[in-house]
Amino acid sequence: MNSDGFHVGLIGAGIQMSKSPALHEEEARVLGLKYAYELLDAAEPPRVGATLPDLLAEADRRGFAGVNVTHPFKQSIIPLLNGLSEDADMLGAVNTVVMREGKRIGHNTDWHGFYRNFSNGLADVDKTRAVLLGAGGAGVAVAHAAIKLDMGMLYIFDQDPSRSHTLANQLNKRFGRECAQAITDVGAALEQSSGLIHATPMGMKGHPGLPIEPQWLQPRHWVADIVYMPLMTELLSLARAKGCRVLPGGGMTVFQAAAAFHLFTGVEPDADRMSRYFEVLCRQSA
Repeated sequence: MNSDGFHVGLIGAGIQMSKSPALHEEEARVLGLKYAYELLDAAEPPRVGATLPDLLAEADRRGFAGVNVTHPFKQSIIPLLNGLSEDADMLGAVNTVVMREGKRIGHNTDWHGFYRNFSNGLADVDKTRAVLLGAGGAGVAVAHAAIKLDMGMLYIFDQDPSRSHTLANQLNKRFGRECAQAITDVGAALEQSSGLIHATPMGMKGHPGLPIEPQWLQPRHWVADIVYMPLMTELLSLARAKGCRVLPGGGMTVFQAAAAFHLFTGVEPDADRMSRYFEVLCRQSA
């Protein structure tokens, strides 16, 4: 912390609806910390067209204690860092960068966020087989959490088949069993599965739409989304209307934010308090 307290930010594209600034700043206020959280948005003035190195350089220059990182930079940021935590190195994706003494160290709190959220909301569901949509920066973290949650088999689909195969191979090797398989037919995989995990940007304000055909979902399925803007995505609305159990992405957001807050400040936040405030923020923007 410098004399101005903690200055942190979020690097991404199309992030103006993010609740991270308010979530972090309110927790800091309650804890008596001077704390400012700023959006460094590559899709909005004055940073339109800014590259990832540009945005990181700005954070360095302005003395940030760290940044969160979101779509589309969670993997491309790695070559620009000085080191990685064990989790970030293992997953090949970063959502939090701590900046100290001229060095940038990447961390991954996404997998922990999904793990905690799923444990709270869907702990008792059938985890024999599930489908994961998305093998990008968020997908790799969510996939790791899913296997740690004792998912029997994870069928992985990505628009880029090479990413699906790479992630499946990494999971099978890491966990020492055949726990993941790359797929191309999501509908057929859902027929054999009890659940669906959605880890792509579809459903966000800038990426409207459904990631699946509506008829693929049945009342027996559970559906977990990582998108939280809006909290009730088109996918979750469809699933709820069909009688599925659903898990919004807000909990993952809160738990990963609490872990990032601790990395930035060294102070342990109250995740339950942050969760309650997050619900307030969502009601205000509904």
